[in-house]
Amino acid sequence: YPVSSKLVSRLVSLSTANFNTHPFFPQIDCGSRVNGKWEEERYTDGVKWKFLEHKGPVFAPPYEPIPSNVKFYYDGETLHRCAYHVRLSVCQGLSDNTNEMTSEERAKITDLKKCDFTEMSEYFKAQSEARKSMSKEDKQVKNERILQEYGFCIMDNHKERIANFRIEPPGLFRGRGDHPKMGMLKRRIRPEDIIINCSKDSKVPEPPRGTKWKEVRHDNKVTWLVSWTENIQGSIKYIMLNPSSRIKGEKDWQKYETARRLKKCVDHIRAQYRDDWKSKEMRIRQRAVALYFIDKLALRAGNEKEEGETADTVGCCSLRVEHIKLYPENEGQEYVVEFDFLGKDSIRYYNKVPVEKRVFKNLQLFMENKEPDDDLFDRLNTSILNKHLQELMDGLTAKVFRTYNASITLQQQLKELTTGDNIPAKILSYNRANRAVAILCNHQRAPPKTFEKSMQNLQSKIDAKRDQLADAKRELKSAKADAKVRKDEKSKKAVESKKKAVQRVEEQLMKLEVQATDREENKQIALGTSKLNYLDPRISVAWCKKWGIPVEKIYNKTQREKFAWAIDMADDDYEF
Repeated sequence: YPVSSKLVSRLVSLSTANFNTHPFFPQIDCGSRVNGKWEEERYTDGVKWKFLEHKGPVFAPPYEPIPSNVKFYYDGETLHRCAYHVRLSVCQGLSDNTNEMTSEERAKITDLKKCDFTEMSEYFKAQSEARKSMSKEDKQVKNERILQEYGFCIMDNHKERIANFRIEPPGLFRGRGDHPKMGMLKRRIRPEDIIINCSKDSKVPEPPRGTKWKEVRHDNKVTWLVSWTENIQGSIKYIMLNPSSRIKGEKDWQKYETARRLKKCVDHIRAQYRDDWKSKEMRIRQRAVALYFIDKLALRAGNEKEEGETADTVGCCSLRVEHIKLYPENEGQEYVVEFDFLGKDSIRYYNKVPVEKRVFKNLQLFMENKEPDDDLFDRLNTSILNKHLQELMDGLTAKVFRTYNASITLQQQLKELTTGDNIPAKILSYNRANRAVAILCNHQRAPPKTFEKSMQNLQSKIDAKRDQLADAKRELKSAKADAKVRKDEKSKKAVESKKKAVQRVEEQLMKLEVQATDREENKQIALGTSKLNYLDPRISVAWCKKWGIPVEKIYNKTQREKFAWAIDMADDDYEF
């Protein structure tokens, strides 16, 4: 790629805010800025860094007992002792945790309907209001102090921003979708649960006084700084670098470049899996049909569940017979497959799609003599599929199809949908294109609780603006009539002034109406996931430059930092 002086200048300005190598031009190494000059930084054999130093995590504030004057009542009787998290769970409107109670408490408290948490609820509300009443300046000073101490690390002589350096406080697990473990207690994470990762020659973070870390590692082939295992699902949590860091930016760029390479060979791959539908080997037929669904429907491949995970979630390779229904061709109608299963984060995937006849016949074959809870693809798993994909293209996995299809869909939709002469109309077109991707990737959300109220408020603004427009038009009509009679310079200027007022109010009304349309269409679709994880940001940046849309209308400040490389690189004619 050509290197402009603007880009070099931009890279230098970013050197203190995350970039010490430039991953986006493979032939160039900017390195870390040391002693006023750029030094080469290139590692091999999976090494991510040579030096890493940080201060460790920020732990949740210690538990503060509820004051003794705040009472808890059960069936009219004051109880001085009760499981704290049970009280808290009810006050927060979540499920109970009676399994966490002592045997004495469980014997005493048998019906949560008899519990009176009024005083506790009022206490928590007062605590919340007290926190909210803290001045903005005081909050900023406090947060900035913590950020400067814990929010940065030194990686290879370069100051890098850390993403999530705070550890979540104990509380109740909410999960996403209809998660079976919703309402369970998330236990407090202590220093003895924490694994620290840093370089051998760095200063190891000090644990809180009287405690010690579970382990200190020096693994320079990973990029996490801190890790621990949470108790709900037994999954490992990490403290990582900020998305705008050099390593994260390089990983993003490589991900989208891999998807672009798939674009060059996707037609050949599609032709091959179509041929494989006719294979004499059942394993090849199953692999080919699964790959067709991953490609066509952007399904996740599905991975083995971790030990202790109980949520019944599946992906394409782990679908069971009960997850699909077949509707044969009838009176010229297409062959249709109905999918209904819980996907990632226990979010339901439901889709009814037409498929080619040979895919349909293969599915019938796969389902023969099987029970509902039998695997649909019983001769396939994610590892087998990805091994096959690696043979087709270096670096190709099932996930790359999701990135490719999401990005190519956005690019095509932007070309088809971008209309209008003003910025709000163009942004509506962008959001509609983004929605098409979110629907493809099944990025759903529940409508916000405040949705109806916010829509009512917005409609009130629209109604008021329409009244204002009617008044402005009446004033313009009156000014025109007056100008016909008086025919002087002053009356002509009045007409021009009233015309501009009408135009201004019309633009304001259009902006509100576009906002209402956008909000209504978006109430059950989550746009953020695809925008941050599956869409090549250069497509969006190029679209902004082509249509004269400020990038900040599409990406907020944090997102612009994450995609700084794309903002610098993409021209208005960029093609994915």
